[in-house]
Amino acid sequence: MTCRSKQLPALLLGTALVASVLGLGTVATAAGSGDTPAASAVGHTGHTGHTAAVSTRASGDDPDGDGYIPAVPPVTDVTPSQATPPPRYHKEFQANCAVTHTAPDDPIVYPGQPGKSHDHTFMGNRTTHAGSTTASLYGRDTTCLAPADASAYWMPSLYKGDRKISPVGPQVIYYKAGVTDYTSVRPFPKGLRFVVGDPMQSAQQFRGHKGFVEGWECGDSFFNTDIPATCPSRPDVQLNLRMQAPSCWDGRYLDTPDHKSHMAYPVVKPGTNDNMCPASHPVALPMIEFKMAWPVNGDMSDVRLASGRGYSFHYDFFNAWEERTLKALVDQCIVGGFQCDARGYDLYHPERAAVLNADYRLP
Repeated sequence: MTCRSKQLPALLLGTALVASVLGLGTVATAAGSGDTPAASAVGHTGHTGHTAAVSTRASGDDPDGDGYIPAVPPVTDVTPSQATPPPRYHKEFQANCAVTHTAPDDPIVYPGQPGKSHDHTFMGNRTTHAGSTTASLYGRDTTCLAPADASAYWMPSLYKGDRKISPVGPQVIYYKAGVTDYTSVRPFPKGLRFVVGDPMQSAQQFRGHKGFVEGWECGDSFFNTDIPATCPSRPDVQLNLRMQAPSCWDGRYLDTPDHKSHMAYPVVKPGTNDNMCPASHPVALPMIEFKMAWPVNGDMSDVRLASGRGYSFHYDFFNAWEERTLKALVDQCIVGGFQCDARGYDLYHPERAAVLNADYRLP
C-alpha cells in the first residue's frame, strides 16, 4: 500500500514532470545529495540503460513500488553535531574487495529488471544481480577481505575497444569520517543503498561534484575529468580514479526514488572550516571513497566506460554488513580517530589491537 504522505522533492517532481510532458521518461536529479540536478539531461539521447532513472517499481524491498524504503525504526533523535573533537589526521578503515562478475544489471536503479542497465562491474557480494534485496545479500559469500562485509559495490564497466578491463585484486574502498566531529559517526543501517554521481552528468558537473577527489589519473597526470588519451606504457602505471560518497543520512529512508535524496554531503559550519551534516540529513555515517585501479595504459584513445565518457563515472553501494562487525570497525577506527587497514589495525598505533583476527573475523 502506497503511503500518500511520501513526496518527492519539488525539484525532482518538476524535472520528472518536464520529462513526462516531453515523452522522455524519467530523468535523474540529485536533490538533497549536493549534486548538480541533471535537468540538462532532458532531451539527451544515451544508449540503453544510460539513464539514472527514478524507480517506481515493486521489488523485494519495496513491495508497494513507490521508490521509498523506510528505515525501521527511523532515526529521529539526532541533531547535526557541531562539536570539534581533538584533531586526528586519519579516521578511517579499509574494505578491500575484489571484482566478482560483470552484468547489465542494477538492483538499485532497475530492481528486478535483468539486462536493463549498461554493463556494471560488481565487487564484494558474489550473488549480486538485478533482483538482489537486503535479505538475499545479507550473510552471503563475498570477495571482501572481511567475510562480514557482504555489501554490494558496483560501477560501470571499463572497455578498451571491445575488450572489457576489470580491476585486478582487492580494490581499496575507504570508510572515513566526512564530518569534523568524527566521534559522531555511526554505522550504516542495514539495507541502506545509494548512487554516487550520475551517468548523465556533463564534464563540468563531474568536475564540480562534491565527491570529486583527483579525477582520472595515470602516471603524473591528475585531475582529469575524462579518461586521458595516453598514459605512460610502464608496468607500474594503471588508470586510477577516486570518488567520495555523501555521508549524511536523513534517518528516515534506506532508499528514495532518485536513490540520492535520502543522503547529503556535509556542509561547512558558518564562520569555521568545520564540516557538519545539514539539518535535513542530521545522521553522520561513514564516508565511502572508491579508489579504483584498472590495468590499462599506453594508447587510451579507445578506452571508455559502459556508461559513456569518463565523466559519466558513478557508483552504487548496497549495505549488507554484519552489524556487530561494522560497528566494531567504525567505533575503533573512525570514532577512535585511527588509520586502520581491513582488520581494523593502525600500524602507527600498535598498542591498539586489531579489531578482527587473522581471518578478518570478529573474535
